[in-house]
Amino acid sequence: MNNILITGGAGYIGSHIVEQLIKAKKKVFVVDNLSTGYKRLIHKKANFFLCDIRNFKRLNIIVKQNKIHSIIHLAACLSVGESEKKPKKYFSNNVIGTRNVINCCKKNDIKNLIFSSTCAVYKDKIKFVKENSKLEPKSVYGKTKLKGENIIKKNLFKNKTNYAILRYFNVAGASESGKIGQISIGDQLFKNLSICSKKMNPNINVYGSDYKTKDGTCVRDYIHVSDIAKIHIMVLKKINNENKNIILNCGYGNGVSVLDAIYEFQKQLGKKIKVKVKDRRKGDMEEIIANNKKIKRFLKWRPKKNILSKIVKSCIKWEKKI
Repeated sequence: MNNILITGGAGYIGSHIVEQLIKAKKKVFVVDNLSTGYKRLIHKKANFFLCDIRNFKRLNIIVKQNKIHSIIHLAACLSVGESEKKPKKYFSNNVIGTRNVINCCKKNDIKNLIFSSTCAVYKDKIKFVKENSKLEPKSVYGKTKLKGENIIKKNLFKNKTNYAILRYFNVAGASESGKIGQISIGDQLFKNLSICSKKMNPNINVYGSDYKTKDGTCVRDYIHVSDIAKIHIMVLKKINNENKNIILNCGYGNGVSVLDAIYEFQKQLGKKIKVKVKDRRKGDMEEIIANNKKIKRFLKWRPKKNILSKIVKSCIKWEKKI
């Protein structure tokens, strides 16, 4: 299980996984089109290929020539807000791209596949979601990820490839090494709050203050990027050894509102962040928190970074560095 390909390995989460795989003495291959990834985040010992996963021919050659054993598929468009404005882009990257990866698995007898999915596949307002909770994506992004899940289940169910579908909750933070963190700016709250740390008079937009939550703002379950990277390593080993297919929620089971996050950043920065309330954004879920009993049982997993202050401190430290 030494030759492992990471699609989207130059991205925020992918680069953390690459770092941990290199530490585990694996031979790592990275495929990324660098649309949102950064070459400087890739570990120097990883083999990098500039490639778009929508280019099946090139992707298949890379998999075949490098005798890839397992694939961790992260390459995707990720912004809920952008997905509402550019649905064709999201279908092309997240659905067609995933279909190409699955076809590579079938053509090259790939032993294991890990697919990065999202909690956005669930029905809104359930609050605590289990893996078997109702699937009814609110956003275009969530819909494309669910299509990706279904392609995997349909095509690999009777195939020799073991698969794990990991439904990420909101990933935040930066690596302990200080070498890897989030660079690209989108609609991620923690990234935007981190940028505030550099401003004299910081301000942040809050989209909706009239949700049926404890303070009227959206509630999310935030998980540190180092913990989510470690989950991939553990899951890959488990499905390889036990020849299993599984779907897992990846979250801490803690609900953090937008205002909770703002207050924690204010506390760590020692300065006030001005809040500007805007209209709700299309596609945003009201409240979603992971029921993580299944992943704890399956991996005997215990998170190491599940304290909000730790996540926030690592975000601020990284932002100051870049």
